[in-house]
Amino acid sequence: MQAAQTTNVLDSVDARTRLAGSNKMEILLFSLGTRETFGINVFKVREVTITPRITRTPNMPAGIEGVISLRGNIIPVIDLARFAGLSDPSLSSRQAMMITEYSRHTQAFLVDAVEHIIRVDWDQVRPPESRVATSDSPITAITRIDGARLVSILDVEHVLAQVYGEAIVPEIAPVAEGCAATVFFVDDSNIARREINGVLDQLGVKSMQATNGREAWERLQALAQRAEAEGSPLTDQVGLILADAEMPEMDGYVLTRMIKSDRRFEGIPVVMHSSLSSSASRAMGQKVGVDAYVAKFDAAVLAETLRPLLARAA
Repeated sequence: MQAAQTTNVLDSVDARTRLAGSNKMEILLFSLGTRETFGINVFKVREVTITPRITRTPNMPAGIEGVISLRGNIIPVIDLARFAGLSDPSLSSRQAMMITEYSRHTQAFLVDAVEHIIRVDWDQVRPPESRVATSDSPITAITRIDGARLVSILDVEHVLAQVYGEAIVPEIAPVAEGCAATVFFVDDSNIARREINGVLDQLGVKSMQATNGREAWERLQALAQRAEAEGSPLTDQVGLILADAEMPEMDGYVLTRMIKSDRRFEGIPVVMHSSLSSSASRAMGQKVGVDAYVAKFDAAVLAETLRPLLARAA
């Protein structure tokens, strides 16, 4: 990909919408001045350009280099090398910039260089090894290309939480007394799981969780099998399923389609909770049968989306 001019990486948005339901993803590869290769889901990248003049502004959070004006919009610029776990962030030249959209917010990421887009199967995208998968790790998944080359996929939610701080969960009224519904939620981001737990705790509902789509499907299958063996409805164990869209091994679209095609899960609503907030992403969620689609992360909106569904499941 040429860095000498602005490149729109969402020219084939319809194709990428179809891709979301095929358990495949496209990753934009980039570097930060070291021998490591990093990746980001291309569906969150609006365009790539050489780094323009950045306007320095006072009283900005650490890691924000300033702002740029892009087509009349003022966009904060984040130095990604500071948050990628590099031993020496100064190695990055910051010559390239990725304009990204997460949860209805637009920001620019400074990087050393942008390479090209690759397409991989989600089942080839794995959670990082335990020694790097700590709560402070900026890496949410890894994959290999060309047989051996390792690509570290960044947890952008983690990066944004470091820059702006984690979202504050406001006071939320509990679900109506007597609601015994249990929420099963799945998200590969430590930050997102903490935020979701905060909302569910205030709603006063029990929960179970998984960290990727395949793990979620295996655990849900086990719950369904146990319910069948006991002759009890599965809704006694699971009242609602909350799923992220992008996850290692199996994405939320495929997970939802499998849930909705299994008669044992009939009557259990599925809510998609994703930082992919575009209308195309919502349309893809509707196509696979989600009962609601909520953009990350607005605790009040998430709570009010879940509340009537949980009350119905009580």
